[in-house]
Amino acid sequence: LPTPSPTTSPYFSTPQHKYDRYSISFAFTPKHDVRGDKLVFGNDFDHPIRDRLPPLFDRVFAAVRWWVDPGLEGDVKGEEPYLYGAVLSSINVLRIGEKAQEDGEGEPQLAEEGEGEPTIYTEGADGTGQQIRAEQNIPPTPSARQKHFLTEANRRSFTFEAQRTYFCDFFNPYLDFNEFALKLGYGVPDISILGHWDGQPLRTHSLRYVLKNRETDQELFVVVIDLIPKTGEEAGVVEKDEEDAGDKVEEDENDDLD
Repeated sequence: LPTPSPTTSPYFSTPQHKYDRYSISFAFTPKHDVRGDKLVFGNDFDHPIRDRLPPLFDRVFAAVRWWVDPGLEGDVKGEEPYLYGAVLSSINVLRIGEKAQEDGEGEPQLAEEGEGEPTIYTEGADGTGQQIRAEQNIPPTPSARQKHFLTEANRRSFTFEAQRTYFCDFFNPYLDFNEFALKLGYGVPDISILGHWDGQPLRTHSLRYVLKNRETDQELFVVVIDLIPKTGEEAGVVEKDEEDAGDKVEEDENDDLD
């Protein structure tokens, strides 16, 4: 990273995020309705990774589903491996915003950061979004809402409406990008992903997150996190902020998001 790059973000000094290792915060406004059971967020690859998985990966995956995200599904041993979770049950924070009118009135304004002040999305709703949460009996807390939407019928009954803005934050204290390691705790040893990736630690490694409509297989946006090794260190990677300037966001033009 460039020399003046910050080593952290004020986001990780806030009380609710001081133990988190990274965050992907985003807001999106669909141009078309998307059914709640079809919108997913997670990781995927365009090449096989089955020969690069760490030992006992199946047990680790079972632990991740048990402790972190029971709704996580995927195929990591296929030709194009993936791990996806439904946005409704996997995302840590979901806020339902206002819906823009045809005349442009009511169009939601995204929160702006003040100097040195991070934007922190919180669970809940704004304007007519409050009515949606009430009508569908969506619990008010993140954990209760995630549990509520683990039931497929509840996901199917929800619609991400066209022209309504949704605010999301995805974070956790388990994935350490400084070491590219999974740190579950609970007595489970740290799992070094980098050490098993391809036997070549001195190269750039990438992890790709995608928001996707599974019904149309349309990618709505992609975040690629590049892990760049330090010069002169055999197995090190750049010490980078959990949400740093090295992250790349690929936003191809499409007809599904504003």
